[in-house]
Amino acid sequence: MDIVNHLEDRLLFAVPKKGRLQAATLDLLSGSDIQFRREARLDIALVKNLPIALVFLPAADIPTFVGEGRVDLGITGRDQVAEHDAKLPLNQTSTVEEVMDLEFGGCRLQVQVPERGEMNNPSQLVGKNVVTSFTGLTEDYFAKLEGIAGGRKESVNGAASPVPNLKTQIRFVGGSVEAACALGVADGIVDLVESGETMKAAGLKAIATVVESTAVLIKSKNPSNGKLVELIAARIKGVITAQRYILCQYNVPRSKMAHAIQITPGKRAATITALEESDWVESDWVAVSSMVEKKSIATKMDELTAAGATDILVLEIANSRTG
Repeated sequence: MDIVNHLEDRLLFAVPKKGRLQAATLDLLSGSDIQFRREARLDIALVKNLPIALVFLPAADIPTFVGEGRVDLGITGRDQVAEHDAKLPLNQTSTVEEVMDLEFGGCRLQVQVPERGEMNNPSQLVGKNVVTSFTGLTEDYFAKLEGIAGGRKESVNGAASPVPNLKTQIRFVGGSVEAACALGVADGIVDLVESGETMKAAGLKAIATVVESTAVLIKSKNPSNGKLVELIAARIKGVITAQRYILCQYNVPRSKMAHAIQITPGKRAATITALEESDWVESDWVAVSSMVEKKSIATKMDELTAAGATDILVLEIANSRTG
């Protein structure tokens, strides 16, 4: 990692080195025209067209590196940011700032118990054994259930202390948390759930949600290059908008234009252009262009047809800069 000593002039951008967020993160960087080549076994890649160095780190470590100012930007899960903040000593504010929700990697950190058991409420786990890899969030969650005000109390030898007088036994397991109940290690677990298939396969059911999570772009409180951070954020926002929206164009009579625009009001407003006949005489028709969410485009096209619109076209948006 001697290369780190030669990166003073580059903004450091931490991205997941593996796991469920990595593929979507790399797609997002590609769409943002952040060009790089990662050499085998190297966790740092220099961006070719911008003064940026990508640092590949475990998603769980990225909030710490960003919070301490070791790197300027990072992409990780909101659950990991919340876990980082939960381990801070009482009254210490987070030094991690969320820039935007990246709208992928959706999951839930949930309290889970054996499906065939009698527990249906998380309060039934108070005083029992709970296994998790999110010990900070789990301790704070059960502290509230136990009525312990304030959660974490102080810093002990420079490290965050556990919640004092917590009756529930919280144990850390780094992987295969879902097996803890079946192996008799725990009465319940707190673990991430995406589709729920792994949970069901392990004979578990969710009885409470601790945190809702998606991937987020985060930055340190004092990045080395604020303007570059803004540029990257604008590019990423443009890619996300392009992924969410589609461009819908159609012709409609002026008499029916108001109704049609109610169907496709656009992200800010629809673009309306007067149509002209072949002899340059203004017609009774207008052309409308509007951004529509992809998930609703089929329904919108049906509604436009019923409203009298014709020549309806749908165009993909490769990238964008929108308000």
